[in-house]
Amino acid sequence: MTDVLDPLAAGARRLQGKVCIVTGAGQGIGRATARRFAQEGGRVIVAERHEASGAETAAQITQAGGDAVAMPADVSRLADAQELMRECAQRYGRIDVLANVVGGTIWWRPYQDYTEEQIHLELERSLLTTLWCCKAVLPHMIAQRSGAIVNFGSSVVKGGLYRVPYAVSKGGIVALTTTLAAENGRHGIRVNCVAPGTTIIPDRTVSRLTLRPGEVAAPNEGTDDMVQQARDARPPVLGRSGRPEEQAAAAAFLACEDSSFITGQTIDCDGGLF
Repeated sequence: MTDVLDPLAAGARRLQGKVCIVTGAGQGIGRATARRFAQEGGRVIVAERHEASGAETAAQITQAGGDAVAMPADVSRLADAQELMRECAQRYGRIDVLANVVGGTIWWRPYQDYTEEQIHLELERSLLTTLWCCKAVLPHMIAQRSGAIVNFGSSVVKGGLYRVPYAVSKGGIVALTTTLAAENGRHGIRVNCVAPGTTIIPDRTVSRLTLRPGEVAAPNEGTDDMVQQARDARPPVLGRSGRPEEQAAAAAFLACEDSSFITGQTIDCDGGLF
């Protein structure tokens, strides 16, 4: 590899030749995870519904000498998730790793102020995306009798403010992780979860208020104040926010054989929130 995509990898090649799908890989933690997997030798499928940002991630990887291809997909729909997995399996013959990174809060507000439509949209973005991708990938991994699924939860399930539908979504992902691990260990499949805390995203190109390409939600008043209240209420003991590369490092560990006897676990990568 001519350039360094992630210096935290320190020369590790733990995913050499592994076929790795990363959802939501067009920016932030998803992009950092795709770059880290490529740095470690993975063949990365950049799954992203915003085509331009997905293509940019794939270009960053290939320009650095890594192996990546962008595959546009809206995995909030089961049919799209199934087509993504079919295309990857047909192209590469297998799927070794699935990192379900896509998701994120759309609105910050007291729960009683959410509309019914907003609650549905929060669940669609941050729970259904992972549910559908797991359902779609399992037949392929069961057939090959191996695979690693890395889900992304959130520290918000410990009691974060103003994001109840998102917290419910991420709590569901933790439950999904443990139950899928129990069901599929006999097939050689491991399922684990990374739970980030507040993470600074310097490369955000698509607003959280973008529901789908071309659809933008109306922001709510007072969001900045509520975000600050939530952060002030539970500061991490390390005294700072996380970086996407730190979340990606945890995902790479759970994806590789260094964690071959670990399944059904959630790693809190949140700087110490108790």
